[in-house]
Amino acid sequence: MTSRPVPWDDIRTPERDYNVRLVGGSGIVPLYWAKDVEGHCLFVIELEGDHTDQFRKNSPSVHGIRVDLRMLDATRGQGLVLTLEQHVDKDLFFSLCQTLVQSLQEVKESPVALAIALAHMKRWKAFLAGKKKRLLSAEEIRGLFGELQFLRMLYREQLDEKTAVEAWCGPDRIQQDFIFGNTAVEIKTLSGRERSAVRISSEDQLEALCDDFFLMVFRLSDMPESERALSLNEAVRRIESELSDADTLEELGVRLGAYGYVEMREYDKPRFVVSGQHTYRVVDGFPRLIRSAMPDGIARVSYDIELEKIAPFACDTAQIWGG
Repeated sequence: MTSRPVPWDDIRTPERDYNVRLVGGSGIVPLYWAKDVEGHCLFVIELEGDHTDQFRKNSPSVHGIRVDLRMLDATRGQGLVLTLEQHVDKDLFFSLCQTLVQSLQEVKESPVALAIALAHMKRWKAFLAGKKKRLLSAEEIRGLFGELQFLRMLYREQLDEKTAVEAWCGPDRIQQDFIFGNTAVEIKTLSGRERSAVRISSEDQLEALCDDFFLMVFRLSDMPESERALSLNEAVRRIESELSDADTLEELGVRLGAYGYVEMREYDKPRFVVSGQHTYRVVDGFPRLIRSAMPDGIARVSYDIELEKIAPFACDTAQIWGG
């Protein structure tokens, strides 16, 4: 991520305890930028009451960030203190703190604030354990948005929530994005400005071991003023609000982290509307390059498929569900 001014730049390192500054625009629960005597960047959430038991039950261990519940002083009580251990990750830590500020804006009760903060930290734990500690590219944002569109269809149309999330293989970067039962589905997206062709990134992507194999293409249009438009952050929040099982929510967070996603303000734009959706059955005769038919010595191919040429393979989406 590109270096940028952050609140800690203007906070002096104290000789003892902390130097703190109230976060501007924060809500009812007090939030602070802070520095400790070692110059570490801190984010502090002030809490009313004793939350020791809640913290012990739900506290995550996050690489690079210390998460502590401490007594702030005799008058202010407890605080959740996030401490950045490596100064080089300051920009990334700032993005985490910004999402916390936004998420806690309307929160009135300290137990709720603590629960939300710890849930965010669990998602960041999955993100920091992954290989992509950077912003997703525009192409990756569209790709993840498309996969989330299909994930939502899957648990609303076919599978229970847990099985649907477990069927999402995209973050694992194996051959297809979704595999459930004897069915595989590869998801592709097009922007509203792109020509009608999709990029196949490897010789494995259109070769499946399942009997039923489909290619689904979403056309996404950036329409920020539309009531139907969703950003990537909003698409994730919608799914999180619809999932009712805590373990499934945690698994979703792990898979999003593996994909390289964690909520950041940078993902509030663009805001997409699904302006088109097409499904194709991948069977014999479908134009593709696959590993089992490649000449010896050729590997790591990528190519485009023109949607006009695969129109004869178009099918109703209901066929994915066996309809």
